Amino acid sequence: MDPSRYAELFLTESREHLSAINHALLELERAPGAEAPVAALFRGVHTIKGMAATMGYHAVTEIAHEAESLLDTVRRGALTADGPLSDVLFAAADLLERTIEATTEGHAAPDAHQLLEQMRAITRSVRATPPRSLAAVRGATAGTRLIVTLEPETPLKGVRAWMVAQKVAMLGRLLATEPPEGALQAEQFDDRFTIVLETTATAADLSAATLAAGYVVAVEVVAPGALPAPPRAPDPVASATVTPPRASGAIARPSGAITAEFSIAEAAAAAGSGLKLQRHIRIDLRRLDTLMNLIGELVIARGRLQAIAAERRDPELDEGLAHASRLVSELQEEIMTSRLVPVWQVFDRFPRLVRDAARMTGKDVDFVIEGKDIELDRSMLDEIGEPVVHLLRNAIDHGLELPSERRAAGKPSAGRLRLSALRDRSSVLIRVSDDGKGIDRAKVLAKAKRLGLVEPEREELSDDELFRMIARPGFSTAEAITDLSGRGVGIDAVANRVRALGGSLELRSEDGRGTTVTARLPVTLAIIRAVLARVGDETYAVPMTHVSETLELPEEVRETVKGREVLSLRDDVLPLVHLRELVCLPRKRERINHVIVLEMAERRAGVLVDRLLGQQDIVVKPFDSVQDGLTLFSGATILGDGAPALILDVNSLL
Repeated sequence: MDPSRYAELFLTESREHLSAINHALLELERAPGAEAPVAALFRGVHTIKGMAATMGYHAVTEIAHEAESLLDTVRRGALTADGPLSDVLFAAADLLERTIEATTEGHAAPDAHQLLEQMRAITRSVRATPPRSLAAVRGATAGTRLIVTLEPETPLKGVRAWMVAQKVAMLGRLLATEPPEGALQAEQFDDRFTIVLETTATAADLSAATLAAGYVVAVEVVAPGALPAPPRAPDPVASATVTPPRASGAIARPSGAITAEFSIAEAAAAAGSGLKLQRHIRIDLRRLDTLMNLIGELVIARGRLQAIAAERRDPELDEGLAHASRLVSELQEEIMTSRLVPVWQVFDRFPRLVRDAARMTGKDVDFVIEGKDIELDRSMLDEIGEPVVHLLRNAIDHGLELPSERRAAGKPSAGRLRLSALRDRSSVLIRVSDDGKGIDRAKVLAKAKRLGLVEPEREELSDDELFRMIARPGFSTAEAITDLSGRGVGIDAVANRVRALGGSLELRSEDGRGTTVTARLPVTLAIIRAVLARVGDETYAVPMTHVSETLELPEEVRETVKGREVLSLRDDVLPLVHLRELVCLPRKRERINHVIVLEMAERRAGVLVDRLLGQQDIVVKPFDSVQDGLTLFSGATILGDGAPALILDVNSLL
């Protein structure tokens, strides 16, 4: 086997196990005596150890082995995972992650000597308990025995046998195996081995779990104290016709994920044996990017054909084009859906980040994540991680109070920090909220006055004005710079990143009750629905995400309030924006006004254009504005006639 062929697969699976390890460590820190997180930790570390050994990654294997030995002392009750030991386990998880990343990329592994010696010293300080074998647990109360028979010629059967043991261990507590673990993984057995389990699960559940691990042809469940049935030769007819369904030991994932349902060991074995793999395969994201680019060009070509068909008015051409257009739309939908992944793939790394930041600041934080199954385009998901990190760190450092301050204010000592994702029409909202002290408006206003950003007589700031102040580059009211914040780059960096993604940022803060920051993002950046509008000789695209309605109104319905032109619309007064003026064209008086009503959160406005051309799917192309140019545009597209059109940045208009 050439390990390099499976490095990416190993890295991806290891990241999933590391995420599970970090979650289990956080759970164990909250409840040091709990058995479930210890079992989850042991399974995760042991699985990484087995995969790394298969791949020949000795540095990873060594760290995982020492962490596993340390966890075994916790599992046996010899140590409690609290205080310093918890910090060692967290450090081991971090070291394991860094070593995996370095090793798979072909770099030198980080220096692990000090932490390895620390783990060994702790393990040695505990009086060793002899490893359990089957002989040590025989008897009426020894546990349930599972006698498992693997398929003949099972590839990597030692790894497979241990995967079976770990699979059934999820239904109870693994007591022993026969042969013992070392011999099992060294394949020092025929196709038959025994697992001893302390469990309350039924025989049917145990059989199902065993068969689900894959490559198992038979399993006999023996209750505690009972004698196993004498072995018998397998029925050749049954063996030929009845085969349990083969399944993997991979973690179950939501259907939107781009993933593979087979382990690194299975992939390596299947490559050389011609075995039929699962229905799901892992796809390089670059292939999906290429498909998205191709469907984008196809959408542009469709627009061109529709323009030609509209000129020729040929019924047969119209019918054929309508059919082709439906197929293109279905293909577009399938490709875009294949790129959607749940936000938990990014959100799952934040509990550890919050834990470390809380310890650094001496604060107690109750962190809650909601909406993990909301889906975003993979490229969008990759981009939102850093902005969310900034928001979480700002909330912990600036928003939440110290436990003593919270108790003095009549609050629980632990601050509540919430990260949520939810759908809102064709957008996804990523929201970070806390129940802290809120933003000190007086302090922000005072600094804004010193910098000349507001009038000296101003007495208060609205939420929108407050956001514009703290989102300015370098603006910070922190009295000291910390490792988390204080340099004035947090909210500014978030706002710039979100705007670059075609989204917007909203802030709401209430004194003494907390702050909420909401990032509104499109589901995908590649192809969007837009309203096309004409101004002079140019066509502009307005994303439908923010379009509430379009109107044709006579000029006399327009009014002026405080020197600004407004539009009265169903008991609402909307400010009017002339797109002609924004693109430096003179105003043009028309008897009928074409208005696009834009809406973003609680803000609304009307945009006056010369003419409305209808709706169209457009392909978003990267757009780099010229130096000192207008900041009205977030991208560009190619229309059906081959002409370019700029895409308006709605956030800059409201």
